[in-house]
Amino acid sequence: MTPARLRATGFAVLILAAGALAFAQLRRPAPPAQRPTLLLLTSLPLMFGEDFSLQGGGSPALTALQSRYRVVPISVTSRAELAKGRLLLMAQPFAQPAEDLVALDQWVRNGSRVVLLADPLLEWPSTRPLGDRLRPPVMFTDTGLLAHWGLRLDAPDQRGPKRSILGGREILLLSPGSLHGGCATSADHVIAGCRVGRGQATVIADADLLDVGDLGEGATSNLQALLDQLDAPP
Repeated sequence: MTPARLRATGFAVLILAAGALAFAQLRRPAPPAQRPTLLLLTSLPLMFGEDFSLQGGGSPALTALQSRYRVVPISVTSRAELAKGRLLLMAQPFAQPAEDLVALDQWVRNGSRVVLLADPLLEWPSTRPLGDRLRPPVMFTDTGLLAHWGLRLDAPDQRGPKRSILGGREILLLSPGSLHGGCATSADHVIAGCRVGRGQATVIADADLLDVGDLGEGATSNLQALLDQLDAPP
């Protein structure tokens, strides 16, 4: 190989290496302080175990969310709590007071985004007995919010695993419900996107999709699909 060709080859290798380094830097998670805020409202044991101890706390879902966002847990959708961010993940939340549902609706209408996992038949394993107020509700406790946004949530006709598509990725669900109404829905009626004023509400009729440990290998894309959905522009 001639000296000129050696120099050209070396230059090309340097260009490729620089490109690979730049791509790696783009893919590297931002420091926690620089990550966008994600409000999290859930009855599911994502932050801690069911006994609320630090030992064994933190779920794979939380780890995935924290890789992309600064996760800020909230307990109600009051104006004061919602003022902490512009993006909210609600995963099988406990019933919210009427005034807080009004605050949530107005928050979305003002240009914020919510991704709501509303499961009419939650199968997340729990050691707490039925009726325990700390046990995640088996049915999404809708007190008129979905109807206000033009949606109806129906229970599944059959129990069991079901595959769906979220953001172009195949995900595994467990006994999901179905959504009907005036919003844009997926072909299987599991996912609905609603324009609410200047904001956006995405509703998914399953919350078990976050329980990737119990769902097994078929759920390997679940969390990435959720992250993609959270990242999607309004």
